[in-house]
Amino acid sequence: MKRIGILLIAVMGIVAGAAAQDVKMPVDLERLAAKASETTEVTLNGHMLQVAAKFMNDEGDAEARELVKKLKGIYVRSFQFDKIGEYSSADVDSIRTQLRSPLWEKVVGVHSKKDGENAEIYFKSDSGDQIAGLVIIAADPKELTIVHIDGPLNPSDLDKLGGDFGVPRIETPARPRQAKAGAQ
Repeated sequence: MKRIGILLIAVMGIVAGAAAQDVKMPVDLERLAAKASETTEVTLNGHMLQVAAKFMNDEGDAEARELVKKLKGIYVRSFQFDKIGEYSSADVDSIRTQLRSPLWEKVVGVHSKKDGENAEIYFKSDSGDQIAGLVIIAADPKELTIVHIDGPLNPSDLDKLGGDFGVPRIETPARPRQAKAGAQ
C-alpha cells in the first residue's frame, strides 16, 4: 500500500499511551485468502524472531537486530483482490473491536472518500514512555493489510524494521538544518 510508508513516517513523530493487551488475528481473515488474488502472511512469534535475529549479521542490521531481540512478535496479513467489494469493513471489525480505549489509543486515522483508501494506526504502551505494541490497518478498495508489531519500541525504531519481516520500508525525510544565528 502506498500510504503505509507515509503513515509510518507520521507515527514516528507521535507519542501516545495505553496499556498492554494481545491482539489476535481472527480466523475470519483466513477466509479472505480464498477470495484474494494475492496473499501475504507473516507470523513471527518471539522465538522465531530470536532465531531470525541470529541471521541479521550485516553491518547495517545491528540496530534492527537489537530491536527484534526485544519484540514478542510481528504479524502481517495482506490480501489483494481482483475486484472491488470482495471484502467489507465487517471483515476487519474483529480487529478494530480489540483496539479500544483504555488499552489502545488510535493515533492516526486517514479516510479518503475520493480514493477509497483508509488507514488506522493504534498504539499501546507500557507505564513508561515506550510503545508496547502497534497495529496498522490499511484498506484500499482492492487491498487489505493488517500489521501487528508486539513488543517494546520507540516510534523512531519503526524505520529500523522497514523492509524486514513484511514491514514496509519507510523513507524518513531529512530534517532541514537550521542556520546559525548571524550566519548568512
